[in-house]
Amino acid sequence: MGARGFAGRARTELAATGEHAMGRTHQNGPQLTPQETQIARLAAAGTTNRDIATQLFLSTATVDYHLRKVYRKLDVTRRVSLPRALLDAGLEV
Repeated sequence: MGARGFAGRARTELAATGEHAMGRTHQNGPQLTPQETQIARLAAAGTTNRDIATQLFLSTATVDYHLRKVYRKLDVTRRVSLPRALLDAGLEV
């Protein structure tokens, strides 16, 4: 977005105060939250939504909600596509 100049100035100002800026990680592809990643891995392993909910102390509706977000982020439409999509996203299954 053209903010490199501003980032450089901010780093300089932080250095002057004795602080430092955290480096930014460049991750290509979809970014899943830790909860989404955990649920996606369990679903990819063949665990049912009900069993995932029981394991993680969540409701099945919450598991379903997170899986819908995972499907959207990974651009999959079927549960059987999850293992390959996770690998393509650089996440281990």
